[in-house]
Amino acid sequence: MRGEDFETGSTVQEKRRDSKPAQVSRRALISWCLYDWANSAFSTVVITFVFAAYFTQSVAENPIVGTALWGHTLSLAALIVAFSSPVLGAIADKTGSRKPWLGGFTAVSVLATSMLWFVEPSPSYALPALFLVGLGVIAFDFSAVFYNALLPALAPPGKVGRLSGWGWAAGYAGGLTCLVAALFGLVQTEAPWFGLDADRAEHVRATTLLVAVWFAIFSVPIFLYTPDFIRARYPIGMAIRYGIRELLSTLRNVHRHRNIVKFLVARMLYIDGLNTLFSFAGIYAAGTFGMTVAEIIRFGIALNVSAGLGAAAFAWIDDWIGPKKTILISLVSLIVFGGALLLVESKELFWLLGLAIGIFVGPIQAASRSFMARLAPKDMETEMFGLFAFSGKATAFLGPFLVSTVTLRSGSQRLGMATILCLFLAGLVVLLFVSYPTAKLRTGP
Repeated sequence: MRGEDFETGSTVQEKRRDSKPAQVSRRALISWCLYDWANSAFSTVVITFVFAAYFTQSVAENPIVGTALWGHTLSLAALIVAFSSPVLGAIADKTGSRKPWLGGFTAVSVLATSMLWFVEPSPSYALPALFLVGLGVIAFDFSAVFYNALLPALAPPGKVGRLSGWGWAAGYAGGLTCLVAALFGLVQTEAPWFGLDADRAEHVRATTLLVAVWFAIFSVPIFLYTPDFIRARYPIGMAIRYGIRELLSTLRNVHRHRNIVKFLVARMLYIDGLNTLFSFAGIYAAGTFGMTVAEIIRFGIALNVSAGLGAAAFAWIDDWIGPKKTILISLVSLIVFGGALLLVESKELFWLLGLAIGIFVGPIQAASRSFMARLAPKDMETEMFGLFAFSGKATAFLGPFLVSTVTLRSGSQRLGMATILCLFLAGLVVLLFVSYPTAKLRTGP
């Protein structure tokens, strides 16, 4: 029910808002970007590289069972996030404050991550590990809703693309730095830090403590120096009732937000393609090009470096030509280089084209966030970023299903991976029908 208050009409409490300073301090902006640096350690070390491999190879009954359990857990977490994020966002818009929610979910993710230290290499620890991983992922994704919702008011005039891109680049850098520390200080060394016992996998388990400390420490600046701008408008009980009611009203009157819906559908398609690319890149590299685990890890690190550099470089381009054109350029490039990658035979060309793809991975993610910041109606930013989270999770099953089904029926990994290009193309076509707002982005209440 945008544009009017509930039940009794406009109230003084509803309209009270902090005034934004003439200029947000550089320290506040850096602190916001540091949160990306902080939380990326969780997704890089725990979910993608180290702990995921430890669980499937050492904790689960066998790698096949471990892979299935890991996949089911992440899928369940994605469903919970998809259908809960819009509700949480709508409620947060009624309480008017994002940082308390951000702090609460950050604390849950940090605590769950630290508890993974107790997961020993035995099948009896599989279920506790999956519970903690699922809890950590859910809290991590919920925190991103409130973190992203701070962007519209923080960004200086005409620089929302730069701030989003710099944050995303900081995330790649932070995740990689923590991964390197974990690999060379704990995992791939004959003398792990602190004399940890490798026979009990303490050197691998300790990577979760490293991530928890990393996440906690580098999250502190956003709570100290980055402003929230909006005072609480409703007590929590009223906020829950009014927030859910407004979300339902938004869904009933979805035609009023037709442009946002088209953008979210486009993003749903191309992000599903991107996530599937991440999930199957290592499998494709091993199966088609015979790359070893060590080579795949090196390729993954190099891919993240190129993605971070791309996000930083395209941050200026986003503000120059707009996020829609930035996303379109990235999608076209992903389709072209991805198509070439499916045709080449040599490992050297695989590396070259893979790194070229990485350059456009970061910009498409950062520009999507800045586009949502530009499209979100005033006073509905967190709700809209909740729907933004929904669009990134709701069809998470589709890409892996297409790749696995086509691969199985055709007997070709190349044909299976080609379905990812179809998702990119479908997202591109839908995005062409999304209107880009010509008015200057709001930079405050």
